[in-house]
Amino acid sequence: MPKPRPLETRELRLISLYSNWEFGMTPTQFYAKWAVSYEQIALICSRSDSTVRGWFRTGRNQRNPTRSDLLHLALMDFLLEHFEEIPEQILYLLCFPNFKQ
Repeated sequence: MPKPRPLETRELRLISLYSNWEFGMTPTQFYAKWAVSYEQIALICSRSDSTVRGWFRTGRNQRNPTRSDLLHLALMDFLLEHFEEIPEQILYLLCFPNFKQ
């Protein structure tokens, strides 16, 4: 098993920036921006269809998305907006991390 890489100042700064990152998009914002179904939002966030439907309810049965859900939607929004600008090599690293060319 390879030895873990040590964290240098650069990596520690990046961890600090990431941990304080105010990046997120609500399901309502995402749904208003993109012609998606609740089922597609569920796929993006790895949630059940009923959980996503609960995000759009009002009243006693309303559910709230987690911070992780908001991050997933913001990242998907970013990818949809900038897909053509992302180099293919970066997409492979993001989407197929175990793929060997």
